[in-house]
Amino acid sequence: MEQDRVRPPALRRKICSAEDAAPLIGNGMTIGSGGFTPSGTPKAVPRALAARIEEAHAQGHPFAIRLFTGASTSPDLDGALARASGVSFRMPYNGDATMRAKINAGETAYVDLHLSKVAPWVRAGFFGKVDIAVIEAAAILEDGGIVPTLAVGNNKTWLDLAEKVIIEVNSWHNPAIHGLHDIWGGDLHPEERLPIPIRRPDDRIGETVFRVDPDKIAAIVLTNEPDQNASFRDTDDSARQIAGHLMEFFRHETAHGRLPASLPPLQSGVGNVANAVMAAFVDSPFENLFAYTEVIQDGMLAMIHSGKMRAVSGSAFSVSRDAAEILNRDMETLREKLILRPQEISNNPEIIRRLGCVTMNTMIEADIYGNVNSTRVMGSRVQNGIGGSGDFARSSHLSIFMAPSTAKNSAISAIVPMTAHVDHISQDVQIMVTEQGLADLRGLPARQRARLIIERCAHPEYRPMLKDYLIRAETGVYGGETPHLLTESLCWHQRFIETGSMRI
Repeated sequence: MEQDRVRPPALRRKICSAEDAAPLIGNGMTIGSGGFTPSGTPKAVPRALAARIEEAHAQGHPFAIRLFTGASTSPDLDGALARASGVSFRMPYNGDATMRAKINAGETAYVDLHLSKVAPWVRAGFFGKVDIAVIEAAAILEDGGIVPTLAVGNNKTWLDLAEKVIIEVNSWHNPAIHGLHDIWGGDLHPEERLPIPIRRPDDRIGETVFRVDPDKIAAIVLTNEPDQNASFRDTDDSARQIAGHLMEFFRHETAHGRLPASLPPLQSGVGNVANAVMAAFVDSPFENLFAYTEVIQDGMLAMIHSGKMRAVSGSAFSVSRDAAEILNRDMETLREKLILRPQEISNNPEIIRRLGCVTMNTMIEADIYGNVNSTRVMGSRVQNGIGGSGDFARSSHLSIFMAPSTAKNSAISAIVPMTAHVDHISQDVQIMVTEQGLADLRGLPARQRARLIIERCAHPEYRPMLKDYLIRAETGVYGGETPHLLTESLCWHQRFIETGSMRI
């Protein structure tokens, strides 16, 4: 029975429907919710809340909440609440198309944060109090320990700070998930905290469950639903070509002794390109790999199954539906090689620097000098957010950014004279990769970086335009160490806005 997942008798008395739990949330409240990708996202309560908000709006009453999460969530949360026009403030990351439209229209205020900063900044009071935590769990144990599902995110912080707690106990998850998690930290001010004692990606330093005062638990809702996971494209030629360039680079670096044969711990962003790179390791010569990352995708699970990867540490899974079924089915054997941590630990710069991670993240565009825009299309319209890419890129041993060289049927070049928005400065970008090739930018001055990026990474259709821009910038009146023509540097973006293409 689903009720068996809630073992303390006192808590069983708090079991109710989502429709009965949703009225605990009122207009103007701040909600700290589970969710880091669709994994770990509460489902029934947000849907019931969205229905209440729509009903209030139909009666002419205002109703909107402030929503804090781990990162992106799912249509059950961001999507349902955005369709109901029920979110006045959102942070720190969003991946839902409807919520994105609300944010870009200015209807929902949005703060885009490095994911490692969210929990400590909320604890410090920068964003006000958290009224209610709404999280998903696989079970509540006899001693009150709350077993997380496939994401940890910021849930520990929400449970610590919230005045009331609503827990969705989702029996879809295999009970063997208990033991997957490593919950540590978040309860000390920075001046009181000792160094985080992680020296290897597979170190475990905390508990396997969340702890919360049972008196704060106001409602428990029983569910049985899988996460709304999206599938990754396996026919993306550009992604496979990017993966091929990276495998060649890693073979070259290990052959010359600049990287160890087993490679440093790997971090990978989210999406088809990142997933293809991880999948490429299965057929590579590399063995005994570790990952210290934030999101675990299908490719990393394939590496675990193949024996190529010894262990993966992250904060959440972002897997396809098929992979989620396999993960759930084989949880008892897989959990020894998989660890989920709070995101302020998974993304902590102290640990990333200590482990010497090789980080691989995707981008929207880069300029010829290596500055990267990973968040805002045409410099204005937020796509998702910076997520954890900044946490990892700046603190890594080797920072790699990758993307197809064009988008929208080649109407947009991913390599431009100047990015319309900068998330990662050139000092944090050592390797750049597109399907065209790989540019190793380490130790190069600006003008050499520009020539290498144009030659190796730009699409042939845009390469002559970029070369022409660079030559004229170098010989222009102002010149400089990083030459630009300020009257033209953003004209490619303006041309796309006006004509639908960056082409002349």
